[in-house]
Amino acid sequence: MQPRSAGLLWDLATAGKRIQGFIAGKTWGDYDSDLLLRSGVERQLEIAGEAMSVLRNLDPETTERIPNVHKLVGMRNILIHGYAEVNNLTVWRTVTEDLDEVVAAATALLVEAGPPAIS
Repeated sequence: MQPRSAGLLWDLATAGKRIQGFIAGKTWGDYDSDLLLRSGVERQLEIAGEAMSVLRNLDPETTERIPNVHKLVGMRNILIHGYAEVNNLTVWRTVTEDLDEVVAAATALLVEAGPPAIS
C-alpha cells in the first residue's frame, strides 16, 4: 500500500460512515423529501468519490480491493459536473445497496495497514 493510500481510505471510510449515520432509520420517502439530508449525503459521496478517484490513480492495487469503486467515482462526477441531472433514487440506491460493502472493505484495509508511522 502506498503511503498516501491510508489517508484516502480513511477519507472514504469516514465519508461512508457519515452517510450511514445520516440515513439510519430513514426511508426513501424521508430522503426524497429532505433537502438537507440529500445535500449531506451528496457532499459525503463527493468526498468518497474524490478519494477513490485519487486512490485509483495513486494505488490501483489497493483500489482493486474495494468494491464498486467505479460507481463511487461515477456518482461523484455526476454530483459535481451533472448536478442538474442528479437522480435522487439513484443516489438512494447507491447508499443503501452499495455503501456498506465499500465501508467494510476500506475499514478492513485500514486495519490491515496498521497504525500510521510517527516520524
